[in-house]
Amino acid sequence: MNQALSPPIRPEYDRPLPPFVEAPVARALPLTTRLWQQGWLRRGLILLAMALLWEGLARWQDNDLLLPGFGATLSALVDGLATGEILERTRISLTVLAQGYALGVLLAFGLTSLAVSTQLGRDLLSTLTAMFNPLPAIALLPLALLWFGLGQGSLIFVLVHAVLWPLALNTYAGFQAVPDSLRMTGRNYGLEGLAYVGQILVPAALPAILSGLKIGWAFAWRTLIAAELVFGASSGRGGLGWYIFQNRNELYTDRVFAGLLLVIAIGLVVETVVFASLERVTVRRWGQVR
Repeated sequence: MNQALSPPIRPEYDRPLPPFVEAPVARALPLTTRLWQQGWLRRGLILLAMALLWEGLARWQDNDLLLPGFGATLSALVDGLATGEILERTRISLTVLAQGYALGVLLAFGLTSLAVSTQLGRDLLSTLTAMFNPLPAIALLPLALLWFGLGQGSLIFVLVHAVLWPLALNTYAGFQAVPDSLRMTGRNYGLEGLAYVGQILVPAALPAILSGLKIGWAFAWRTLIAAELVFGASSGRGGLGWYIFQNRNELYTDRVFAGLLLVIAIGLVVETVVFASLERVTVRRWGQVR
């Protein structure tokens, strides 16, 4: 009567389920959808459409002096590459661009490092950017010619001006957006000065820094071409802008468009290869941007 009642034990068993074969578990996307997901294909189609539109407008205009077709421009570009003339002009321009861009980047990082470290640096950055950022770099070219003469020094001066201010503003804005938790982490580890900037602020603000680098590159590239168009050769050696200007004077419009096409092509390569690769191995890999 007083025997404890034990709960019933439910028997255990495994019931194997038959495989689900009525429909595919993972359905493959159609070929057109897979192709459309490729970014290079979409960009290529856009470029192809623009080339066809260009060729159609040129045929409708029917005046090679005003608007040569895409085929004629491509032929002139191939001829310039075959003779080596346009390659040498491009090498001269890119050499000057690399020097001015590198110097502008170094000055921008130095100025922003000073701005995040001291109040005087912040006041200096805000004052200088308010004064010089709205000033077009090409407007300083007459002064650069007076100070540095007709040479690479003048070009490098205007390139530094074109790169320095947008990059400094973007970098400083990125530093200001760094969360306080990361800042406190760096302080707790005893980081100060350049170590604090390099190990805490720069990695956290890298998306803004990369945006500033891209903006500075675009400003520098178009400033260099414009400067070469204005005063031509540098120390007896003309760059890509001078190539465009010289052929415009000689009414070789197809070569003018070939030079412009190469300017655009270099911009596309730098944007889609150099900066895209840098973003892929840094901010996209770290999950800082989508």
